[in-house]
Amino acid sequence: MRIAIFGSGSVGGYFGGRLAQAGEDVVFIARGEHLKAMLKSGLRVDSVNGNFVVEPVQATDDPSAIGTVELVIVGVKAWQVPEAAEAMRPIIGPETVVLPLQNGLEAPEKLAEAIGGQHVLGGLCGLFCYVAGSGHIVHAGTDPFVKFGELDNQRSQRVERLLDMFKSAGVTAVIPPDIRVAMWMKFLTITAWSGMGAVTRAPAGIWRSLPQTRRMAEQSLQEIIAVAAAHDVALPENALETTMAIYDGLVPASTASLQRDVMQGRPSELDAQVGAVVRFGQQADVATPLNIFIYNSLLPMELRARGELQFDE
Repeated sequence: MRIAIFGSGSVGGYFGGRLAQAGEDVVFIARGEHLKAMLKSGLRVDSVNGNFVVEPVQATDDPSAIGTVELVIVGVKAWQVPEAAEAMRPIIGPETVVLPLQNGLEAPEKLAEAIGGQHVLGGLCGLFCYVAGSGHIVHAGTDPFVKFGELDNQRSQRVERLLDMFKSAGVTAVIPPDIRVAMWMKFLTITAWSGMGAVTRAPAGIWRSLPQTRRMAEQSLQEIIAVAAAHDVALPENALETTMAIYDGLVPASTASLQRDVMQGRPSELDAQVGAVVRFGQQADVATPLNIFIYNSLLPMELRARGELQFDE
């Protein structure tokens, strides 16, 4: 399958690397030093499931140079999706499928606005992965998985084909009965974790153990579950308990990517995660006081990271 990886950081680099390793025709859309390193030395992936190098690598910073593809895996950060959607227009053919894998809930809608809803699937992924250096991805934990499906939950031939492709590459892949519920469950898990970690500046082992911050995490989850219900998303009845059990199973030093971005002064997915809880709550007239507090508390750092606000610490 002819595949473009749009955003070749941790998510795109890992899954694109696995697909290329399995013999798929993969082109990485990247830029800067990351692109230069891949073209010079290949894409290096250090993984708890086995290290590998993809070499030579097909990679470019010019999507229009590669022609249309059968599949686009969108691995950029949530806040970069609108820009990516416009940039990928030259590689979208009549039958191209676009699979977004970033955190948040709004990527399919934003992609559909730019390239047409007929191309877009719902999707999510799970793995603990980061860019260790130019051309170098580290998968440090969690068995990577992808979940995807048609937004109307039809079991189409194209999603079945993707399922076979990922499984052939050794990637755990699932077509959930309801992709919207699956996306909201991922959103629930990552948003409360991200918000708690970022606002406390503490790893999961700390905020889940202190009674005060553990109650905050539970309140954040309760608010998100209430917002989901108001938007006609039927999360499992044990969604809160299941998610807290996930947190309790994390390595104590675990941090979420949003938390790391905030602490390191980089633009983050604050608006796509905690901000989305606030927006969706306002749309449905559901109170989200804790998530409003977390969002407002982190907003000055976010605006500074984006160059929209200046202040001295």
